[in-house]
Amino acid sequence: QVQVAESGGGLVQPGGSLRLSCVTSGIKFDNYVIGWFRQAPGKEREGVSCIGINDGSERYADSVKGRFTIARDDAKSTVYLQMNSLGPQDTGDYYCAADRFGLFRLCAFDSYQYQHWGQGTEVTVSS
Repeated sequence: QVQVAESGGGLVQPGGSLRLSCVTSGIKFDNYVIGWFRQAPGKEREGVSCIGINDGSERYADSVKGRFTIARDDAKSTVYLQMNSLGPQDTGDYYCAADRFGLFRLCAFDSYQYQHWGQGTEVTVSS
């Protein structure tokens, strides 16, 4: 059974940092593209960052470039999202998603590319 689980969300003040983790099981992790998406209250879900296999490709939304860093640890079947200089605009539910076709395509922000999703972790940036 495939499981995708996010953790690390919480309440942080503006300018602060959080590190989200996405732990997976039941998949051959090193063949999977992993993406992070978020959904702010009242807004559509958007892609934040994603990483291909063998650290071959990374993408960041323009709104997070220079502030967020994605990394994967294949030995732990885990992807991390380090988020720095957080602002209220970063508030939302953050979701991790896994795409099993990592051998055939790069990461992207098309949510339909991903077959397995976690339940999300909430991030609130507020003073």
